[in-house]
Amino acid sequence: MRLEIRSVTAGYERSAPVVRDASLTLASGEAVGLLGPSGCGKSTLARVAALLHRPDSGTVSFDGVPVTGWRHRAPRSLRTAVGVVLQQPRLAADPRLTLADLIAEPLRATGRREEVPARVRDLTPLVGLTPDLLPRRPHEVSDGQLQRACLARALVLGPRLLICDEMTAMLDASTTAALVAAVETYRRTTGATLLAVGHDSVLLDRWCDRLVPWPTLGAAGSEDALPGP
Repeated sequence: MRLEIRSVTAGYERSAPVVRDASLTLASGEAVGLLGPSGCGKSTLARVAALLHRPDSGTVSFDGVPVTGWRHRAPRSLRTAVGVVLQQPRLAADPRLTLADLIAEPLRATGRREEVPARVRDLTPLVGLTPDLLPRRPHEVSDGQLQRACLARALVLGPRLLICDEMTAMLDASTTAALVAAVETYRRTTGATLLAVGHDSVLLDRWCDRLVPWPTLGAAGSEDALPGP
């Protein structure tokens, strides 16, 4: 899936946007690392790309088709084509759900309940979860185990674009390596596009095809110019 962000301004108060006139393009199947310090606005841009936050201005297009709605107003075909993994799994997971139900949640929400057993069975070894962990709830597992389940949830609908927003920032080196390897295995078998957001230049440089620093001031008209606040 090709992602094009053009001249996007976004924030949580119109008088104080955290992203101003940002543009970025990801080719289909490409892995791009968006690199910048905490608080610079890169996560807000990632939320716009994930259809979770409507920008104040600018356009977002998938495969050349402009997005006209965000969150529940976005077409289901687009919502299911984008998978998202956030930095803090405990804020992203319903504490009442078991890990198995957490992974299966998007399938049930889209009326694909019959696929649950097979998809959960296929994805848990990919992300490094063992069967004994699936009946547990978030408070009964570590942050790393919960993030593995959140990654499986992001992959369960077979997204064509995966957005990882500081996915490994709270994790140890071995869990980080395992999650990155799982993402790359998924991308290798599906051809999915990746936007990885983070502040670890070494990790993103090894993981991605190219890095886009925030902010970066390229040549005039550069499609990857990302002016900060």
